[in-house]
Amino acid sequence: MQAQYKYFFLLNTELLYQIALTQIPNVGSVIAKNLLAYCGSASAVFKAKKSALIKIPQVGEFVAGYVLENQDNTEIFKRAEKEIKFIEQKKITPLFFTDEAYPHKLKHCNDAPILLFYKGTANLNQQKIVGVVGTRTPTDYGRAQTEKLMEGLKEQGVLVVSGLAYGIDTYAHRAALANEMETIGVLAHGLDELYPATNATLAKKMLKQGGLLTEFITETNPDKENFPKRNRIVAGMCDAIVVVESKKTGGALITADIAAGYSRDVFAFPGRSGDECSEGCNKFIKQNKAALIESAEDIIYAMCWEQTKNGKKKKFFGQDK
Repeated sequence: MQAQYKYFFLLNTELLYQIALTQIPNVGSVIAKNLLAYCGSASAVFKAKKSALIKIPQVGEFVAGYVLENQDNTEIFKRAEKEIKFIEQKKITPLFFTDEAYPHKLKHCNDAPILLFYKGTANLNQQKIVGVVGTRTPTDYGRAQTEKLMEGLKEQGVLVVSGLAYGIDTYAHRAALANEMETIGVLAHGLDELYPATNATLAKKMLKQGGLLTEFITETNPDKENFPKRNRIVAGMCDAIVVVESKKTGGALITADIAAGYSRDVFAFPGRSGDECSEGCNKFIKQNKAALIESAEDIIYAMCWEQTKNGKKKKFFGQDK
């Protein structure tokens, strides 16, 4: 490797390779994990020979060609070096999927990112993590349900995760902060910007009482295709996903579907028949894709998070006495 990378090799050798690995075309998270499993490390991938690469599952001649072409790609390493400088300057924590601090629940998802970038104070491996998603244009009913949900989960010590988008995401983060709960915003772009910009003040508060998380390097725009990728992180790092309000189609339902695919519990608040903002929730409940809830207590009971008082389990509506 060229002398200009000497400093970073001394301090951030493997991180440089880890970032570079994410920049190789046609090497997504699944293939990258296969490469790492067989080669042993990111640096070893960049030293592997064709004869070894083509034997790795899902690699073959085509992907091996891309890996070999980029093993000495100066531009990739320059880009990785630039990212490390940003990480150091902004005190961002890179989380490789083999790191202990990487979200454990997400790690077990087949398409989980191999590298995350995190800035914040919350432990991403808390015992109870709930994702809250919904429409970007909520009604007063949706806003009220979100606030009541946070109030009801407060005593459980739940980490609240959402996408920091307009609407229900924003109300979930705000309500979590108001109830002294930690909350994580998963972004569809790098940590050098914030979308939507109107949530800048909210994001600053979250950095002190939660944090911001992304798989994207800096200078990545919040393009349309990035949001489903963001959604899988929200779904994967949680124990359960709650859909507050959703139209017939939208990102909230995509997140819920992904969560179900990861064997996560999915809950939804019902709405009035014919109400546009509740069509998605009602559809998921009707199709048995989500369990109907009316309060945080329903989630606590379903997740077996019942609190005890004087040695006795707290009774919830509908339970035998």
